[in-house]
Amino acid sequence: MSFTIDSARSIFPSTLAADVVPATIARFNQLSAEDQLALIWFAYLEMGQTITIAAPGAASMTLAENTLNEIQQMTALEQTQAMCDLANHADTPICRTYTTWSPNIKLGFWYRLGQLMEEGVVAPIPEGYQLSANAAAVLQGIRGLESGQQITVLRNAVVDMGFDSSKLGSYSRVSEPVVPPKEMSQRTQVNIEGVTNSTVLEYMNNLNANDFNTLIALFAPDGALQPPFQKPVVGKDNVLRFFREECQNLKLIPERGIEEPAEDGYAQVKVTGKVQTPWFGGNVGMNIAWRFLLNPENKIFFVAIDLLASPKELLNLAR
Repeated sequence: MSFTIDSARSIFPSTLAADVVPATIARFNQLSAEDQLALIWFAYLEMGQTITIAAPGAASMTLAENTLNEIQQMTALEQTQAMCDLANHADTPICRTYTTWSPNIKLGFWYRLGQLMEEGVVAPIPEGYQLSANAAAVLQGIRGLESGQQITVLRNAVVDMGFDSSKLGSYSRVSEPVVPPKEMSQRTQVNIEGVTNSTVLEYMNNLNANDFNTLIALFAPDGALQPPFQKPVVGKDNVLRFFREECQNLKLIPERGIEEPAEDGYAQVKVTGKVQTPWFGGNVGMNIAWRFLLNPENKIFFVAIDLLASPKELLNLAR
């Protein structure tokens, strides 16, 4: 048989992803806009005590500056409405602008809004506001997640806000400038117990170095990448855009893996380890599995990135 993207997704089927994350996001999306905003606010305050949030330099805030200034000039009632509009996917100029931003800019926007709410410049959640029973249950569920799962839930919650991009027609995506690759002298090489495949090792090393042009050369022309809880990104141009928009300054810490032959001269490799993002301190790592399917030319035909259900899954390398 010849592999398809669909069939490739089933390699290493025993991998247990953190399905609690999409389930929690689905529950969040069912809340009212007011409860969504209040929950993000309460979670923001709690995370500030348990998780170190990086400086706004993690995103280029100049790209959101005009919108933030516009919100600061509004009345308190207008500010609250603008934020509710984002949660309600309303068709407003701010919601349309927000939709064109890359995820990092959206994260930076909400990070800065949280600061402005603390400073009293933007209308905060009213003192004494009580979450609904459903929202309180979702917040309690988030409290029970591992830190890497918490940040994934809160990231996806705000990234999905704004006007529906499918209704926007043609538009230009707004993303941060691509960071130059690290100098060769500043690069370090990963060592993965049980894995010697050169393509897999180069994937990790080049991503850690922000060397996306060299990284994309490891993919087959019809190759695909599947981010956690998302559909596969197919084709080298689309995968390269994903790397540039969502993978800058990541720190991949692969630990161990397994290599196996597959049908038709393909090979499959599973690696487990951690990933740290520029948004959070080095003490917060997401438990990750990478599932590679390599074609007979040792090019990446498919790679899935899975957020694991528990730290115990880091040791699960069985098929």
